[in-house]
Amino acid sequence: MARVCLLGEDDIDLRYELLSRETAREALATYDLRQPYHNAVALETVSLGAAVALLNDLNWYLVRFVDEALVREPSVSGDEWLSRDLATALRDDAVTPAASGRFCKVYGVATAGEGTGTDSQAPDGAADDGDGVDTTRRGPARRLVDPMFVTRTGPELPTYDLRDVDGTVVVRVTETEFGA
Repeated sequence: MARVCLLGEDDIDLRYELLSRETAREALATYDLRQPYHNAVALETVSLGAAVALLNDLNWYLVRFVDEALVREPSVSGDEWLSRDLATALRDDAVTPAASGRFCKVYGVATAGEGTGTDSQAPDGAADDGDGVDTTRRGPARRLVDPMFVTRTGPELPTYDLRDVDGTVVVRVTETEFGA
């Protein structure tokens, strides 16, 4: 199962914007929507191709409301996300999974209220499915902050050092996205 995570722009409520529009609401109707991070919408699809197709279907909304569209495909990496462009390149066989891990964007994961600009707390009884996804579907207490671009030169990534964080989220990106 491939996962999709849409990170909303700071000045809008992503879930509201997507579900208040008929076309986006219909495209998302068959999915169980989650909120793994502040102002994010996540879901599972059956394959990398289905994830890319969904993102293509939602493109009008992504351009207007989404800061970042991420895809996680277990056959590529069990713990790293792919940018939309890299997911598309992998689906189209323009890049091999083995060649996809050199360029990365690493986000810090900060707990709400710790310099993140929000005072929301984790919901009582919140459950995590092991991927950082709040399975209660209520607002999470975590936010992705301060992305850092890094190049993998060996098996390990450089340490995230932009601020103290609770963890990191690694997103593999294309060479073009890395240099942008």
